[in-house]
Amino acid sequence: MKITMIGTGYVGLVSGACFADFGHDVVCVDKDAGKIASIEAGKMPIFEPGLDQLVGSNAAAGRLTFTTDLAAGVKGADAIFIAVGTPSRRGDGHADLSYVYAAAREIVEAVDGPTVIVTKSTVPVGTGDEVERIARELRPDLDIQCVSNPEFLREGAAIGDFKRPDRVVVGTTGSERAIAVMAQIYRPLSLNQAPLMFTGRRTAELIKYAANAFLATKITFINEMADLCEAVGAEVQDVSRGIGLDNRIGSKFLHAGPGYGGSCFPKDTLALVKTGQDYDAPIRIVETVVQVNDLRKRAMGRKIVKALGGDARGKTVALLGLTFKPNTDDMRDAPSLAIVQALEDAGAKIVAHDPEGMDVAAPMMPGVTMAKDAYEAAAGADVAVLVTEWDAFRALDLKRLAASMTQPVLVDLRNIYPVAEAEEAGFTITRVGQKG
Repeated sequence: MKITMIGTGYVGLVSGACFADFGHDVVCVDKDAGKIASIEAGKMPIFEPGLDQLVGSNAAAGRLTFTTDLAAGVKGADAIFIAVGTPSRRGDGHADLSYVYAAAREIVEAVDGPTVIVTKSTVPVGTGDEVERIARELRPDLDIQCVSNPEFLREGAAIGDFKRPDRVVVGTTGSERAIAVMAQIYRPLSLNQAPLMFTGRRTAELIKYAANAFLATKITFINEMADLCEAVGAEVQDVSRGIGLDNRIGSKFLHAGPGYGGSCFPKDTLALVKTGQDYDAPIRIVETVVQVNDLRKRAMGRKIVKALGGDARGKTVALLGLTFKPNTDDMRDAPSLAIVQALEDAGAKIVAHDPEGMDVAAPMMPGVTMAKDAYEAAAGADVAVLVTEWDAFRALDLKRLAASMTQPVLVDLRNIYPVAEAEEAGFTITRVGQKG
């Protein structure tokens, strides 16, 4: 089938490349000529393991092409996916849908025959209704079906998630043609027995937000349990394991840390809260999750100051990890941003290293010195702080690290290193969810 992907951001580029790898003919469209040129030259706009090879192989096979010409890109397409950004709107926190609606108008004005417009971007309930209204208003002469197909991709594991999904959700208004087109597009996944779930369009839109809000709630829950563990002398990792072994709860997303960040959870939880308020069905649990998570990130800065004896002025802090999670260069709402601000407010000097995120992070934290590796960052520092659980930080030579520091103090915000191992290397260690 011929598929057109509008947007070559994280979702659009990964989805387009994977569809092409399934054997579909895919055209990716983006207004940014520089981005298109870079992709065609083999330079990806994001860091995602394996993406450059996947794009390169499918482009070489002729199944994946790129253009800035939307009108040409949508000609003859069986399905046109909208995968543009939906950032939080300034002022009220609602999802900004201007890019989605602008793309819908351009698509509808350019299509030359029956097609299916698929909203892949994460959008609030009712967005598909407005896309359909635009289509009916501008091109009443054409059979244009509008469906919702939310993505469930984890940054750092997106290709695997796309090809081996837990489920594929497609929301329609019952159009048999739209259902047939979407079933054919995802037919290659039948070999993996991936559930293809057809629902109402508004239901599909809500599934995406509900899923992310629930995962964010699990993260926030265990972070609050970690605070309680510190207060009463319990161990949060044992608490996590003890409740996670219950199949009704599950072990995933029960790892205490500095709070969630990234492109999805902060934006989507806030958008869901606003939707609930608009429909007079407030979601109090998610409202609290948003508030608690925002406060937690800066609290981690205070935790580091406490480990320094309560005074960080003139002290050097080595931050290991800046991105919100490993295997990505994404700095959106990363806990490190709030931690850096709190430490700078306390008068600390900061040196940092991240395996992939430093180029993106540097303009966002101009007062931070970037180091070539963890050991350079820690040299002469008064405290080393593990912020992001990159593989490169999981087996550090702790004795070497401690020996190079002015004070051998380690704050492990991801609970990577056991206390005994750190103390044997000469460190005084502070962990999350363990009384210090």
